[in-house]
Amino acid sequence: MTKIADNIAALKKQMGSKTTLVAVSKQQPEDRIDAALAAGQRVFGENRVQEAEERWISRRPSYADLSLHLIGPLQTNKVRDAVALFDVIETLDRVKLADAIAAEITAQGRKISCYVQVNTGDEEQKAGVSLGELPMLLEHCRAIGLAVDGLMCIPPVDEPSGLHFALLKKLSQDHGLKNLSMGMSDDFEKALRLGATHVRIGTGVFGNREKA
Repeated sequence: MTKIADNIAALKKQMGSKTTLVAVSKQQPEDRIDAALAAGQRVFGENRVQEAEERWISRRPSYADLSLHLIGPLQTNKVRDAVALFDVIETLDRVKLADAIAAEITAQGRKISCYVQVNTGDEEQKAGVSLGELPMLLEHCRAIGLAVDGLMCIPPVDEPSGLHFALLKKLSQDHGLKNLSMGMSDDFEKALRLGATHVRIGTGVFGNREKA
């Protein structure tokens, strides 16, 4: 468990004060999560709402400064639970989802942050709004009063990630958005050089996930 603390310290030193480490805790055993918390890590990323509930609802009262990011696709039938638990939803990618999130934020009286996930590689199998539909989605979010604070992307595995990070940065500048969630364990250094404000790292923090 000392290794996890060392990993977190090294990553934060490398990132500097302008970039937030989002520790991807999906499928990690409980002792590793507790080790990260003991090391002072407070920002975590989860892919699935139900798994996150099982892990974090009991822990949340003990950590007032905890910040939970949803970094996996969100179905509309899970929006109520997601808005209740997460502080940041990074995977907003369609009008219907925007409407559902906005309605739940109002109903629950919560204040959460949303990022739009952009499908920078135009991959059919991947979540994210297309480049052509991004302006319309952002306009719709503003029209319904849903605050969008940044953009997120997951580059294609067979293309240079730096090209996609540079594109996401340009899109954020074009649309006046301040946050850029990009970069994972294998490519976060490139993301840092291109202005990432948040990097999502699992293996680099916790080591390899245990087999389900």
